[in-house]
Amino acid sequence: MTFDLPRRLTAEFLGTLLLVCTVVGSGIMAETLTEDVAVALLGNTIPTGAILFVLITILGPISGAHFNPAVSFAFLLRREISALDTGLYILAQVAGGILGAIIAHGMFAQELIQTSSTVRTGGAQWFAEIVATFGLVGVILGGLRFRVDAIPMLVGLYITAAYWFTASTSFANPAVAISRAFTDTFSGIRPVDLPGFITAEFIGAALAVALFGWLLKGNDDKVPS
Repeated sequence: MTFDLPRRLTAEFLGTLLLVCTVVGSGIMAETLTEDVAVALLGNTIPTGAILFVLITILGPISGAHFNPAVSFAFLLRREISALDTGLYILAQVAGGILGAIIAHGMFAQELIQTSSTVRTGGAQWFAEIVATFGLVGVILGGLRFRVDAIPMLVGLYITAAYWFTASTSFANPAVAISRAFTDTFSGIRPVDLPGFITAEFIGAALAVALFGWLLKGNDDKVPS
């Protein structure tokens, strides 16, 4: 079954909206319930991994469930999506993500439009985002190659793990990063810190396409590189 562009863009908008709403909302809830940062991070991690499983399962058949400009960029590099569709996907993802942050604020009776003051910058953070996004795109490409049905679980579990093994808590998503600049809560990031994160995420995606394009290509197969 194929879906037209308006439906695919709506799926990307809605999926990113619900993803960011979960990230921001669970962060607010965690911060409300505990002053222990480790426990709060755990309370932010589990819902994020869970919602990714759900969203990819129900919306993946419509749009591919990118919900992430770095993932759309990866498929552009692999020539599996047009430049025009990539641009429209990214616009839908960013718009959906920002609205998701606003909705989360509304549910917790907070000021709807906020600007984050949380500092997230430096070489270690940027390197962590390269690693996080590299791993995410690699997981997706590996899943497409060997276990398409397992991709929702693979992505959900990878992000759950990457929250804890990366110094940046694995944003791995430019749309989510931009959206988190609009919340001055547990999950926020200062707008001034966005360029480093976004650049690192696109670098990680490009590196994953290059390596996994080679790694997943069998002697008798033609896998897009």
